[in-house]
Amino acid sequence: VQLQASGGGLVQSGGSLRLSCTASRRVIGVMGWYRQAPGKQRELVAEMTLPGRATYADSVQGRFTVSRDAAGNSVYLQMNSLKAEDTAVYYCNAWFGRDNWGQGTQVTVSS
Repeated sequence: VQLQASGGGLVQSGGSLRLSCTASRRVIGVMGWYRQAPGKQRELVAEMTLPGRATYADSVQGRFTVSRDAAGNSVYLQMNSLKAEDTAVYYCNAWFGRDNWGQGTQVTVSS
């Protein structure tokens, strides 16, 4: 499965961004987003099963919303009330027999 992510960028603290990720085929497993800040390990941000059950990191609960399209090809991350500590490279992830990763998209939040 190939994953193509987009939507990163530079935003001021308190602003919003929306990330999109499209897979090369339907993914019936979990799709979601991870992030990796400089000097830190990659961490789960949010993920969703195809029936629509979502899981969030405590640090983004209430600010970020993960969603998927009904076809199962795409996953989105709406990020509101962004903080400087949300600055990281965000990676799309899909489970299809194994972990599959997108190329990463940079999100930078200026304080």
